Amino acid sequence: TNGHLDVIKRGSIIFDTLIVSVGRNPLKETLFSVKERMEMIRDHVKELQNVTVDCFDGMLVDYLKKQQTNIILRGIRTVSDFEYEFQRALTNRALNKEVETVFVMTSEQYSFLNSTLIREAVSLGGSVSQFVPSDVERRLKEKFKHVYGKNS
Repeated sequence: TNGHLDVIKRGSIIFDTLIVSVGRNPLKETLFSVKERMEMIRDHVKELQNVTVDCFDGMLVDYLKKQQTNIILRGIRTVSDFEYEFQRALTNRALNKEVETVFVMTSEQYSFLNSTLIREAVSLGGSVSQFVPSDVERRLKEKFKHVYGKNS
């Protein structure tokens, strides 16, 4: 979403190097594969010289160790996001005492966005052009047509 891209761009200003890591979560069903998600992210961060895109399996704290870093950047939209992310941050720190989580408040124009609402709008034939880049909207519509046989 444009909200994710906003957090990435702002994170690239805060940190010397930023790795956008796409996790493979076997418990979560995603519309796009890890490879597809990485391609879409790369397409929109290529102008950010200090940003790389990667993926990982397993626990984030193990991935951080492998990357020789200990900082996690997370975007926060709402109080409920904070509560969820706070629990995750404490769990990550319990697993590795060196891990720090940095929260960035989303820009207000993206504070209501979430991928579930975007997928729902596309599945019902709605336009999400103000919420995602145009190529992502096109891919969403293609995916819904291909996977679900719906004309979006």
